[in-house]
Amino acid sequence: MSRTDHTNQRSPSRTLCAIYTRKSSEEGLDQHFNSLDAQYEACSAYIASQRHKGWKLVKTRYDDGGLSGGTLVRPALQSLLADIEAGLVERIIVYKIDRLTRSLADFSKIVERLECHGASFVSVTQSFNTATSMGRLTLNMLLSFAQFEREVTAERIRDKIAASKAVVYGWEALHLLAIHLTLTGMHAPS
Repeated sequence: MSRTDHTNQRSPSRTLCAIYTRKSSEEGLDQHFNSLDAQYEACSAYIASQRHKGWKLVKTRYDDGGLSGGTLVRPALQSLLADIEAGLVERIIVYKIDRLTRSLADFSKIVERLECHGASFVSVTQSFNTATSMGRLTLNMLLSFAQFEREVTAERIRDKIAASKAVVYGWEALHLLAIHLTLTGMHAPS
């Protein structure tokens, strides 16, 4: 019977993981167990399932409650990015991509900063992992469609506002014409 030599087997390298959570509105944040807690719990369980790969959860929580994902100016996110630059975090874990950002441009900035420091990010519910080239490609395609949808929605809103102004201005013009015709004693053409 041969004996296996375990002295040359390497244990998985350690990866320091931080969970980032965000909720756009402050509604419900005062509850004992809120959306940020639910996101944190799901991400924490995911990290625990990857323990065999050396994933280790850092103690610091990065929670941005009541802040929009449309900007990178968020205290917990900025603190997390600073900790990545300091080497204290190697992987960001989020519940869904839109918790990290809703902007393709911002996402690109974040990924670039992560790559500069050898870090990556994982979305636990959407199976995205920027540690792989396929994960980055898939994610960029998804975010491109999300940005397109936001821009189309914004265009529709602008068009509706412009149309409502045109209707208002159109009625005002007709009203002014009627007053002018009345004052001058002229009649509208038939």
